[in-house]
Amino acid sequence: MIAVEGLSRRYRMGPQTVHALDGVTVAIRRGEFVAVMGPSGSGKSTFMNLLGCLDRPDSGRYRLDGQEVAGLSSDALAAVRNRSIGFVFQSFNLLPRQTALDNVMLPMVYAGVGHARRVERALAALDSVGLRERARHRPTQLSGGQQQRVAIARALVNDPLLLLADEPTGALDTATSLEIIGLFQRLNRRGITVVLVTHEPEVARFAGRVLQFRDGRLLDDLRQEPEVAP
Repeated sequence: MIAVEGLSRRYRMGPQTVHALDGVTVAIRRGEFVAVMGPSGSGKSTFMNLLGCLDRPDSGRYRLDGQEVAGLSSDALAAVRNRSIGFVFQSFNLLPRQTALDNVMLPMVYAGVGHARRVERALAALDSVGLRERARHRPTQLSGGQQQRVAIARALVNDPLLLLADEPTGALDTATSLEIIGLFQRLNRRGITVVLVTHEPEVARFAGRVLQFRDGRLLDDLRQEPEVAP
């Protein structure tokens, strides 16, 4: 479902050019659960931003579900993000004055979905992460784990092809992290492709494949038998 060839991204820092991503070639099949690992500055976040159509490469190709997206306009990239990709971040990125239901409905507003259908789909998404009964609660009334589950419901509400998670357990305690990883595994078993950035080997062991980055390059591509979260 994802095919990148020779993907590169460079940034200017004063007189120097930093190769944040340097000629990465990799393919990810539909239905995989992939962990992306590497130290700070390794290129893993740049890789995630390019997969998520949040940035454009300087060179190389990127095909998402058969569509070439590397050269699309900003508006076209926004449409791809809204239609095909769900995002989950470490900081949850929920609107604090809005209810869980309102937060989950937000992507459908941009997609032009009618109000009644938005409510129906948002409640179903909250139900899928075990939070339907918290639909009218605001983020400040929810625990960190519950806030992250709301964020996951928001990422799922437009039925994306791809779920991108950037350090989704970084702000959570160990027990709550395992709950969230277990949720990702259940979603993956339903057929959703999951790409998860993490610096924690304890999280990567639950993925079926690990991509290891360093200095902007893909060093290792390892397949493994994933552990099952409790």
